[in-house]
Amino acid sequence: MDSQPPSSYEHSSIKHFFFEYIDIILGVIFSALSFYFHTNSSKELSVITTAIAIGAFSMTVAEIADILADRFEEPYASFVLTFSAVVVEIVLLYMIIANANESAQGLATVKGGIISAVIVDMNVLLGIAVFIGGLSFKEQEHNEDTSSTYTTILLVAASALLVPSILNYTNNEAGLFQASVVIATLLMIFYVFIFIFQTKTHKHFFKATAKSRMFVIKKKKREHGELFEHHEHDDYIFEKLSSPINLIIIFLLILTIGFLAEMFAKDGMVLAKEYNISAGLAGLIIAIISVSPEIMTAIKAAKDDEIQRVVNIAMGASTVSIMITVPILMLLSYFNGINFALDFNAFQVGALILTIILAWKTTDDGETNYFEGISHLMFFAAYATIATLYH
Repeated sequence: MDSQPPSSYEHSSIKHFFFEYIDIILGVIFSALSFYFHTNSSKELSVITTAIAIGAFSMTVAEIADILADRFEEPYASFVLTFSAVVVEIVLLYMIIANANESAQGLATVKGGIISAVIVDMNVLLGIAVFIGGLSFKEQEHNEDTSSTYTTILLVAASALLVPSILNYTNNEAGLFQASVVIATLLMIFYVFIFIFQTKTHKHFFKATAKSRMFVIKKKKREHGELFEHHEHDDYIFEKLSSPINLIIIFLLILTIGFLAEMFAKDGMVLAKEYNISAGLAGLIIAIISVSPEIMTAIKAAKDDEIQRVVNIAMGASTVSIMITVPILMLLSYFNGINFALDFNAFQVGALILTIILAWKTTDDGETNYFEGISHLMFFAAYATIATLYH
């Protein structure tokens, strides 16, 4: 009877452990390095290592959120991931506000980060996932009511952000701030109705339709008693933990990310001035860091032909980014004596509206293909180019 040699088995176990927990391992290692470089005034290395550590721990948050998501049905499943990612985004952006000392560059970076988060969600996340899914499946189907509802919501939100942006050209600073407060309040109220719409009255708008390939497969398995929840690795520690404990772990990880974000903000603001980095590019970098875990989750969903979940994540995260991030950042800024107004520039609002229109056109028929994914990626490439050069 053949048996695996003990040394070979141990080597295999170590290798499996390393790949299973690579995000946590990298997070710990680069957190230590970032703290060392930060205390020794090596700002370039501090920013790089801190960004990697934040990305790694954000990946862990996404992994745990994904496990929790599998224990719920849509739209709650997508909520777990999108809210976790948005909390990370809020922490990152607030730390920049707190360390910017009301500098124009710092506040512009935060505004760029808010818009870029939506741009990255709707173009990079959706674009890559749809492209990869389109290579595996000729066409992927989702509930067209999902994209129709979300694009309507996002167009209303983008139009609301135009109000303080237009007032910015009137040189009425007091009026600009008052308008920003009103708009932030309206966005929060609007989201309350959206949440009720999603979770109570129209939950079916955000679930896979009966024509979805995955819906049909799961229905057949359920009828034959074959459907059961599983993951690739049943020995993954977070799989075995209860939902409340996993939520506590997510909270602790976000606290850790908050500590790292403060170092990232302090050193990052100094470097931005030294190297004359545009606020648009800085905001884009922050958005990519905070959205990267969602991108990985969306790619996996697309490969599994769960394009409905991709649409829920991309558009749901964009909705929450505007409706929740904006009011909370304004509130936190106010309590810390910082005047944070919503005077986004024409480029940012224009890019936001064009992104929503593009997403509407590529998803309104309930089907996606790889060409539509490429279209979103091309749009993002153009946006990134302008954001880098726009000062």
